[in-house]
Amino acid sequence: MHPDHSPTTLAAPQDGAPNSKNQSLSALITGLLALALVGLGLVACGSPGDPNSATTAEQTARGGAMRDVHSYARPDEVAVDHIDLDLSVDFEQQRLIGRASLTLKHHSDATSLHLDTRQLDIRAVTLDDGEETTFELGPEDPRLGSELTIAIQPTTQRVNVFYESRPQAAAVQWLEPAQTAGGEHPFLFTQSQAILARTWVPCQDSPGVRFTYSATVRVPSELMAVMSASNGETKTDDGVYSFEMPQPIPSYLLALAVGDLEFRALDDRSGVYAEPSVVEKAAWEFAETPAMIDAAEELYGPYRWERYDILVLPPSFPFGGMENPRLTFATPTILAGDRSLVALIAHELAHSWSGNLVTNATWNDFWLNEGFTVYLERRIMEAIKGPDYAAMLALLGRQDLESGIASIGPQDPDTHLFLDLAGRDPDDGMTEIAYEKGYDLLRMMEETVGRPTFDAFLLSWFESNAFKSQTTTGFIDYVESELIQGDEELAAELDLDAWIYGPGLPDNATRVESSAFTAVEAQVAAWLAGTPAEALDTANWSSHEWLHFLRGLPEELSQEQMAELDAAFGLSASGNSEVLHAWLHHVIANRYSEGYAALEAFLTGMGRRKFLQPLYQRMADSDDTLAMAKSIYAKARPGYHSVSTNTIDDILSWQQ
Repeated sequence: MHPDHSPTTLAAPQDGAPNSKNQSLSALITGLLALALVGLGLVACGSPGDPNSATTAEQTARGGAMRDVHSYARPDEVAVDHIDLDLSVDFEQQRLIGRASLTLKHHSDATSLHLDTRQLDIRAVTLDDGEETTFELGPEDPRLGSELTIAIQPTTQRVNVFYESRPQAAAVQWLEPAQTAGGEHPFLFTQSQAILARTWVPCQDSPGVRFTYSATVRVPSELMAVMSASNGETKTDDGVYSFEMPQPIPSYLLALAVGDLEFRALDDRSGVYAEPSVVEKAAWEFAETPAMIDAAEELYGPYRWERYDILVLPPSFPFGGMENPRLTFATPTILAGDRSLVALIAHELAHSWSGNLVTNATWNDFWLNEGFTVYLERRIMEAIKGPDYAAMLALLGRQDLESGIASIGPQDPDTHLFLDLAGRDPDDGMTEIAYEKGYDLLRMMEETVGRPTFDAFLLSWFESNAFKSQTTTGFIDYVESELIQGDEELAAELDLDAWIYGPGLPDNATRVESSAFTAVEAQVAAWLAGTPAEALDTANWSSHEWLHFLRGLPEELSQEQMAELDAAFGLSASGNSEVLHAWLHHVIANRYSEGYAALEAFLTGMGRRKFLQPLYQRMADSDDTLAMAKSIYAKARPGYHSVSTNTIDDILSWQQ
């Protein structure tokens, strides 16, 4: 996931009662049950290697993945090895209807399988030969959902769960035609991270459990379905799509999107899916993707997922990007028209190594995904754009980190890299700390041991742990065995405990500098000293330099100063979402009414939480702007994903 983080605690959506099942749904379920009775055992499965390989001695002793405080699953007893989905997409009732067939891997003589569900209506469960078995749904937890316990035998190979998702399933957003770029057809997309896969697929919803999957998805014939798996490049005549994911993945990387889509190739192993009115613009914007793949492979070994494609979603997508394997989900807010925001693509591509290939074993270890990925992203961008460009990214990241530490509290345990999220939503850990402090740790390690040595270490890390889940302890052990190798002086210099288990930013953090930003700071000083805005030397500035300029302005500006900047640089009309977002902070802080129309258009035109949360928070902090925030939100909320509304509802104390 791109660092669209927020320290705000997310409240869980409330589950509603299921709609009454109509005759067509009953007929479909009956038909699927009949299919199960005659031949579900024919579905092939398998994975390259053991998807639940142990990463610690304790796990090895248990024979499977560790238990996760955010999951009801018991993969140390019975693990899901493969999932075969057969789903129909019902836009009218906003439901996914069908079957999940789970192939099992036994680590004990357990006579029950434990799965995660939330907002699912379970209709029936059968075993290998189609015989129905008993099952029980546990009490509903607002975050974790309900434990689904299924009676099995120690010899059971396959469990078939017939179910329907509910319209309010937290992972699934159903968009009306008016909410899409084309305005003619509906759209659906899922967002499974962190623990939302259970709201549309009964599964062992933990990053420590990996499985392969296949799927058949039925959609209206005018639409196209794509998944985090093998995808076709054109629509089918009958609206039926088949998918295979032969590499084992964790549940949070399950992804589905359905809409009026077209495909454009970038080269022989990468391309772009988007709505017809967007696809050409997106293909131009992402033209550097093949070069990014080449740069990443040069640094960290072969790309192991066959294809790397990008899906541009409608504006309500709550994140910048989501690293679904083979098919990154991306926000249209990065289509700036000048390729200035493509570091997001580098970030999601980097997840093909850090996160997708080597995955955090639990959400307490989230920094292993994102800290590594930010480091890889900046190395990729350095290879593509040069060291000065990467330095600007690093300095902006350091600013975000320092701001995040200040807002959380410099001694707060949430500023540790390794977290204790028991009893909390895993999204609580998706802050600047995991991304930027994690990056700073790896950068410090690189500068301490030297880039060639550190590159070799990272390459070995990815190769040794490929298609496995790892813990923070496992990382420390690997550093000690492969990098420190008994060198006590080096161990003290790295001081991993201070970084991983200590608060704030340790004293041995690398100093981050950017000559380009030094020049920007000179222009800020010149303007504040009286140089007219139109006379400033801003030619050829990147969006990063504009961000640094706007961040460097005083908090309080006069109406005349705001108007001068707006007239000189067209900030309220900027087509760059990052620049506009930074400018709108000044609009709110200085009550610049000439920018209010741009503020409302921005907040109602997209649902990216990274932008929404701080702008609504800034408006909510003052009685002068709270009413405006609520007025805008009333219009915008129906188009936001639950990931975003959970955050903003809390900020505005929103009542339905």
